[in-house]
Amino acid sequence: MSPSSLTQEPRQLSDTLYTTDSVPTHHRGTYWREALSRTFAAVDIAVPDEAYSGTIRTSRLGHLQVATVDGDPMRVCRTPGLIGRGEDEQLVVTLLVRGVATFEQDAREAGLRPGEIIFYDMTRPIQMEFPHAFQMKSIILPRRLLGLREADLQRITATPLRPDTTMGSLLSPFLTRVVDTAATCPSNTSGVLASNVIDLLAMLAEERLRQEAGDTPSVTRLLEIQTFIDRHLADPDLTPEAIARANHISVRYLHKLFQTDDITVSQWIQRRRLEECRRDLARWEAAGLTIATVARKWGFTSASHFSRSFRAVYGMSPAEWRDPGVRGPGTPSSPHGASRVSEDSGARPRRHANLPPARRHVQLVG
Repeated sequence: MSPSSLTQEPRQLSDTLYTTDSVPTHHRGTYWREALSRTFAAVDIAVPDEAYSGTIRTSRLGHLQVATVDGDPMRVCRTPGLIGRGEDEQLVVTLLVRGVATFEQDAREAGLRPGEIIFYDMTRPIQMEFPHAFQMKSIILPRRLLGLREADLQRITATPLRPDTTMGSLLSPFLTRVVDTAATCPSNTSGVLASNVIDLLAMLAEERLRQEAGDTPSVTRLLEIQTFIDRHLADPDLTPEAIARANHISVRYLHKLFQTDDITVSQWIQRRRLEECRRDLARWEAAGLTIATVARKWGFTSASHFSRSFRAVYGMSPAEWRDPGVRGPGTPSSPHGASRVSEDSGARPRRHANLPPARRHVQLVG
């Protein structure tokens, strides 16, 4: 079966549906591979069995093609052998609506969750894996329309855009609306809408390039990462690599964010853990807990390492700090004596130790 033999079901003038529903079970894997190839570019796929189920709805919008894909678990691969010369010069912008996915291109691997957006280039090898049933909405456009150099295109692939960022919060609903309404868009306005979509995607690409180029790190982004660390302090596997992976940034960019405060990511994690241990050890509610238990609660795996680190930072052992006779009853439990709101409110304003005044910030931690 070749792509030209695929059964297409026209839905409207500019809308086409590919579906496995009417395809014999033993032909579904082949049909699905060729439907994906016709929509995006030639690919190979691996599916769990021949009873595969999926649909692709495609429409034209000016110079753009849009598609909604619903499918069962699959693995997709576009190899150098499938990449023709001078053809398939397409860039794809995909919003994952349901399920999870992994994209690998240009020596980067990125996990994608619902609401996140990713660029990938069909002129270079790519691997995609969808371990569960999924839905994604995609805009497919000629690469030349973004006006980016080849080197710049390679820098924006496989770097997801999160929905809680400014651009993500704007682009996700807009992309969804464009894909869902393209087939019914009047012909006299489709070209204008397509141009607006291209302009927005170009702005997004430029923002990602500025981030990767090492421009002044965003204070907002730094605060997001610090909040993420606070939420996962108890995880002993909280490492720079794990933080970068969970927040869809490179380890290099992560370290650059913290260079603003002249501190490494690992040092920040340890500082925050020590602050929380110090706070707990001074609270009467934790009097029944051993020092080792408090240390483990905040991610320390070695009691001796915790004790050495605590003494190095605070000038006394954890046991001495816990003893009011040594610490003094009036000594505040937080490093800067920051006031705490009632625990019934579910949040505690906190400042971090040893930061220059201009860098201190207040966080609310539940």
